Amino acid sequence: MSARRHSALAAELKQTRPFKTPAQEATMALLRTADRVRRHLSRVVGREGLTLQQYNVLRILRGAGEEPLSALEIGDRLIEETPGVSRLIERLVGKGLVRRDRGRDDRRLLECRITREGLHLLSRLDRAVDQADIELVQPLGASRIKTLISLLAQIRAEGG
Repeated sequence: MSARRHSALAAELKQTRPFKTPAQEATMALLRTADRVRRHLSRVVGREGLTLQQYNVLRILRGAGEEPLSALEIGDRLIEETPGVSRLIERLVGKGLVRRDRGRDDRRLLECRITREGLHLLSRLDRAVDQADIELVQPLGASRIKTLISLLAQIRAEGG
């Protein structure tokens, strides 16, 4: 393998040897960036006593409007897969942010809806989350943001 230049990511990770391949470096850069984005957004929603996953559940339920969603449907819509969707919902029920009711057609099914308190909490967070989103990607500029969105979509569509 030919000697490759020492990358900015390798320096950031205090890695003394170059990455084996550009693909490995790209994967590590994507993971490192995702972690940084996650930590930044976690601080924003954490001010209201939420985890990022709890915020995501509330956002999903708000987006569903009057339509109730099951835990399975919520799990399918989460940004990050998590095995503990029921526990996540239980915590939000305990905080009074989500309501669970037995299904009208199938009493075995638990239907989830966001409460008025949950909606108020999200409305308090909206501006701060929007600002955090802007802070994270605005340095790229509009055209590069569109390119990034397209490239990430391609990875998700074609990746493993």
